[in-house]
Order: sequence, then structure tokens, then C-alpha cells
Amino acid sequence: MLRNKKILLGITGGIAAYKCAQLVRLFIKAGAEVKVVMTPSATQFVTPETLSVLSKNPVVSDFFEKPTHEWNNHVHLAEWADLFVIAPATANTLAKFTSGVCDNMVMACYLSARSKVFIAPAMDLDMYKHPTTKENLKKLEGFGNIIIPAETGELASGLTGEGRMAEPENIVSFIEKYLSSGLPFSGKKVLVNAGPTYEAIDPVRFIGNRSSGKTGVLLADEFCDQGAEVTLILGPSSHKPKNASVKVINIETAEEMFNNCVEVFKSVDIAVLSAAVADYKPKEASGSKIKKSNTEINLELTKTKDILGELGKQKSKQVLIGFALETENAIEYAKEKIKKKNLDLIVVNTTSESNPAFGSDFNTVSIIDKHNKLVNFEFKSKADIAKDIIEAIKVFMAKK
Repeated sequence: MLRNKKILLGITGGIAAYKCAQLVRLFIKAGAEVKVVMTPSATQFVTPETLSVLSKNPVVSDFFEKPTHEWNNHVHLAEWADLFVIAPATANTLAKFTSGVCDNMVMACYLSARSKVFIAPAMDLDMYKHPTTKENLKKLEGFGNIIIPAETGELASGLTGEGRMAEPENIVSFIEKYLSSGLPFSGKKVLVNAGPTYEAIDPVRFIGNRSSGKTGVLLADEFCDQGAEVTLILGPSSHKPKNASVKVINIETAEEMFNNCVEVFKSVDIAVLSAAVADYKPKEASGSKIKKSNTEINLELTKTKDILGELGKQKSKQVLIGFALETENAIEYAKEKIKKKNLDLIVVNTTSESNPAFGSDFNTVSIIDKHNKLVNFEFKSKADIAKDIIEAIKVFMAKK
């Protein structure tokens, strides 16, 4: 949800300001770009230098830079932001927000903000319960701001109760849930598998394939960006999702892929199986490295478990999407696979010199639904293909 978002973080002078170092790190980890503005009193609790290093941007805490006296343009900062998060927001700051008192950079940015504003209040128990604080929070919600509720816990005064700033992890989660609420896959759980599997011959050698896992990783990111809760079961691959909200389960073998897919499938709405799982594995793997000799080695192979077939049997209300990579008769084989595996959609691609699907950033695919509707797509980037696949799933689900 936060990938490529521009977040302006406003920090005011409460003890909870020390947690903002972790908050900046979490925003960055989620793929956001972060700039920080602080009130002068906030700098007593956490240093601008710390936040500048973490955010990789200068921190602004005054209207004029010292010693140059260069003016910090609060309007440009506010216009830059996709989201403005104020954490912690003290009782003093809440009162200023409601009355428009503009005596620091956080206030100036707030009054200039055109983006959504998220406010995470933090103060002592009695201050948080005071009627003026409650009224100020109510007014701010009426202005269109989003309040991130304070939590209950140990407070700086030594009391225990409501008023503690939401933990950084909870602030990030709150914002992500808010942003996902209007998205196409909001509330949907999605399983994606991707990459190859490695089947051991001995501790050094294995049977594998040339799949990079890139398309599946891009699918996981795109689903997540469109509001889904995504679990990615990923075979050995150098590609990793950019969206920190994607839950990744790393596996190596077809057996591990099977077990994890069967388990996760029980609780999802959509499953997209893009992984290139080995069809065969060595019947027995050597416990030590097989030494090279002048004699030939006969390797006995046995079938791996059919993941798509098993999920097709278990399917109830889930939408199940498979992949088919062929070198010939791709459409005919894919149509057979839809029926045999009880799929709703299948993504078909071929590999050849003109369309090297493995290891390339580009591919050509076709998508067939269970009613035999076929859509052919032009040669394009795998990132665009991921979007096409997800759009096809949306269309299918709308008609379901």
C-alpha cells in the first residue's frame, strides 16, 4: 500500500517522539519515500540527524536554515506529500490544529496540506480523557483528518491507561488498511506461488529448471498494491517482492511447495500458481556427493505431487488460476489442463528463440477462461503482463 508513496512525517514534542526513528524505518521498508518536519521541542527527544540518516532526506525543524538563513518552503513540502502523518501529536498540537495557530513548521505544513492527514495522538491518561482533548479530536475528524487511536499501556508519568501513541507497526498497519479500503481486492486473500523447485540428487547437485520467478513476484506485488492480503510461496529465486506487506514463504523442493500451497489454499479467495514446479525428482538422493567415475550413472526418477490437481479437487469458492508453458500446441494443451485440473483461468506462454520466457523481462501470453474464452496479448514486459493477468481475474470474478 505504501510502495512509492511520498510520506511527510510531522513530529511534535512528546516523549513518544523517540519511536519515530522506527516509524521512519518501517515506512522506508514498505517502499515509501519519507521526509520529516519537526517542532523545535521534538528535537529534544530525537535528533534531526538520526532521522535524516534513516530517511535519507534533510530534516526541517525551523522556518529558516542555520546558518544560511535559507527559507524552508512549507508549501512545497506539503504539496510534495501523498500522505501527511503527525506522530506523536501532543495535546498542545491538537489544540493548535483546531484553532489554526501557526508557530512552527509542522503547523505550517498542516495548514498547507492537500493530502490525507493521519494524526496519532500521544499524551498522559488524564490529558487524553480531558473534554477539551476529546472535543479537539472530534473537530479534527470533522475537518477530514484521520485519527489513529491512542493505545492503552504504560505512560511516561508512570500511570497505565489510554493515551500511549500507537506503536510504529500499528501506525503503518492502520494507514495501509485505510488506503486499501477502496481498492479492487480489498479484503481478499491471495496465494501466489513462483519460481523453480530444486530436487536434490546429492548434497551438491539438483534437478531444476530455468524459471526466474519474476512474473509471480510481480503478481504478488500488484495484488498487494490493489488491496489484497498476499502470501507468496517462492522457490529459489533472486527476485523478491518490493512490497513489504507480501508474506513470503521460501521453499526449495516440490514437496515443500505442495505442502505449503495446500495449507495456505484453505484460507484464500484467489490462488495463482505461476511456479515452475519439477514434474519429477530423484527417487533417492545420495547423502554424500556422488564422485565422478568412468562409469555411467543411472538416475531413477519418480513423479512429484500434482499441486494444481490437488487444489482443483479441494476448490470450493476459490478462483484458481494455473500457468502452462509449452513448446508446441500450447492452446490445445492449455484447454485440456483447464478441465483436468478444474481451473477457472489459465495463462499460456511458449518458449522459443523469438520468445525466451525464461530469464527475460518480456513475454507473450494468452489467457483462457473455463468457458474457452481466449484473449491473446502482445509481446510486453512481465510487469505489464502481471497487470493483464490481474485484470482478467477481475473480469472473471465480476461475471462469476
